[in-house]
Amino acid sequence: MTDKINWFPGHMAKAFRKAEENLKLVDLVIELRDARIPRSSSNPSLLELIEEQQRIIALTKIDLARPEETKKWLAYFQESPEENCWAALGINAVSGRGQDKLINLIHQVRQKVNQKRQEKGLNKRSVRAMVAGVPNSGKSTLINLLAGGGRAKTGSQPGVTRGQQWIKVGDKIELLDTPGLLWPDITDKEMGYRLAICGSVNPDVVDRELLACRLLDYLRELSPNSLKQRYGVTDRGEHSYDLLAEIGRKRGCLQSGGRVDRQRAARIVLREFQEGKLGRLTLEKVK
Repeated sequence: MTDKINWFPGHMAKAFRKAEENLKLVDLVIELRDARIPRSSSNPSLLELIEEQQRIIALTKIDLARPEETKKWLAYFQESPEENCWAALGINAVSGRGQDKLINLIHQVRQKVNQKRQEKGLNKRSVRAMVAGVPNSGKSTLINLLAGGGRAKTGSQPGVTRGQQWIKVGDKIELLDTPGLLWPDITDKEMGYRLAICGSVNPDVVDRELLACRLLDYLRELSPNSLKQRYGVTDRGEHSYDLLAEIGRKRGCLQSGGRVDRQRAARIVLREFQEGKLGRLTLEKVK
């Protein structure tokens, strides 16, 4: 991987401009962040655009992250003047955990909006919320949960949602589903690694072996037992490149002549991390 990851195709640039326009139409921004990487999955370009809108930070995929770390991150978001968010919560859009709390928060914003409208002699209306976040952060899955399913396209790879669509939730909430948005330049290499490891960057534009080795470095630091439990390998202090080869041999990733297919081994390690088969892990800690 080079010093920065560039994954800002034409459709994303266009979507970003459209999101900027639509921000003027919404009362609330629900910013989704991956609970495994709460810092790296924050889009600084999006935050620069938010003005008077209330902002809720929703940590998604909490079932894949360590509960104690998620709790610390939520407390940090609520207290940090840098984040300046109105509320923060954790949510599992697949099981529905956190759904009721989020809906309650949305209705609180609706009440505030309509109170101001009544003071101006205007009729009540539904609250308009933009659901935004980096690719593969669970936006469409969350919208389908709130709207009763099947309304927004979902997928395990980034870039499934290309357009922006308004979706009604009852007669009091309107949600704007937006494509996953990265920022033009990711100059922090570690941030780039973490985004790619968690599936927010198209895997075709990064080196899978390098990513898998970096993930193994994280695992050795944060959860060394997971390597032995999942792959039957022991960390002897060797380079992660050699550890990846050992995992490949254990999993039968062999080419002619008995050489290890490291690309195949890398795919296995990255996929199983993303599916939660290596245990609940948070790759970033609160400062």
